[in-house]
Amino acid sequence: MITSIVAAVLIFAILIIVHEAGHFFVAKRLGVRVLRFSIGYPPRLFGIRRGETDYAVGATPLGGYVRMLGDEIADEPSPETLTGYLQELKLDLLQAAQATGWLGRSGKSGDDALIAIAAELAGATDPHEPVRTTTIVPAIGRAPKVDEALLLGEISRSDTVKLAVERLAASRPAGLVQAFNLRAFPSQSLSRRFAIVLAGPAANILFAPLLMILVFLIGLPTPLPVLGTVDISMPGYAAGLRSADQITTVNGQAIDWWEDFSRIVKGGHGEPLSLVVKRSEQGVARTLQFTVRPKLQTIATIYGDKEPNWIIGVTPSGLEGTRKLAPLPAIRAGVVETARMAATLFIGIAKIIEGATPAREALGGPIMIAQIAGKEVHQGLANVALFMVTISLELGVINLLPVPLLDGGHLLFFTIEAVRGKPLKLRHREIAMQVGLFLLAILMAFVILNDISRLVG
Repeated sequence: MITSIVAAVLIFAILIIVHEAGHFFVAKRLGVRVLRFSIGYPPRLFGIRRGETDYAVGATPLGGYVRMLGDEIADEPSPETLTGYLQELKLDLLQAAQATGWLGRSGKSGDDALIAIAAELAGATDPHEPVRTTTIVPAIGRAPKVDEALLLGEISRSDTVKLAVERLAASRPAGLVQAFNLRAFPSQSLSRRFAIVLAGPAANILFAPLLMILVFLIGLPTPLPVLGTVDISMPGYAAGLRSADQITTVNGQAIDWWEDFSRIVKGGHGEPLSLVVKRSEQGVARTLQFTVRPKLQTIATIYGDKEPNWIIGVTPSGLEGTRKLAPLPAIRAGVVETARMAATLFIGIAKIIEGATPAREALGGPIMIAQIAGKEVHQGLANVALFMVTISLELGVINLLPVPLLDGGHLLFFTIEAVRGKPLKLRHREIAMQVGLFLLAILMAFVILNDISRLVG
């Protein structure tokens, strides 16, 4: 069980990193300041700051997030938000001073260092003129940015750094707000916000075919076209097929894998099938030929409902071979197979929504994921990668659902904004977020209870 939990956590962590990296790289590319890249939710366990971003690990391993500059739904930065931004500027200045070696040489740290840096800037400028951002400050090895200059200027006029931050957050100087809006997510153009939010699900969806290509290059364990059970009341048995028969051709087409055989049977619309099989009797291999006419019968599907299908009444034996492809065929097969899996996922979601598939049977939570992950780990690397393909697609597609708090909810807000020509009112967005949080909490409780009921039932 411990192995299963560890495997599930590692798989989920990798896919969360992929998802959040999509948001992160597009945001950085478009000039938005990313404050934190976290795997897991608060409280923060540990992390490291590099550049403008705190890379952290949270104590709640149920996801992750990229925190960008700016209140998510506020129209204007609040004093608290500006205070947080100024705290980030303090860290930027200290980081720059550390990079030049000034911190080590001066023996100063924290607020004392900032006061000394502010004094350097004040000494290099005319006290009767506004603080200039073209003056090189030796401590940080460069000229301060506009917002940094405002902070340093206020520090030089105040008794403490704390007081300087409070004054700036309260007075909201135009230069500070302008610099904030330039880097904040909410103040970006609609197309930029749309691209940043869409990048997360897109990263998961694009990661899936890359993994699938890797699976085909490594070699995918695939069921062989060897018969397991043969229903005595169905056409296959009546035609002469028996357990352990290996299908080699159907209608002259070579059959290498069970899925090829199944596809021809189901897609033949009931037309007679000419089968060539290999059969071993008392150690002697024989080649036999049979003609089978499939029967239309209503059977259960992978979605939990029932629909008519052409069948001959046979199942696979469970024997597997390794399906390994060269690079170019692997690319094609990886893309095609991922598209097929995505289509299956979309159909499954639609059937849950319309009630054709019971949600109790279709939905699983962290316990179910851990069980499957543990099983796949013991089956080999290809099975683990295939499982990751499935989960990555699910993360990408589910995050596109138009539910507030999910990426799809934000995209829905942006679409409404594009149609209306202005954002929804702040109060309406707040209500939508609260509803979204409630729905996600209900869903999480449902899938966890559903997992438990599977265990005890």
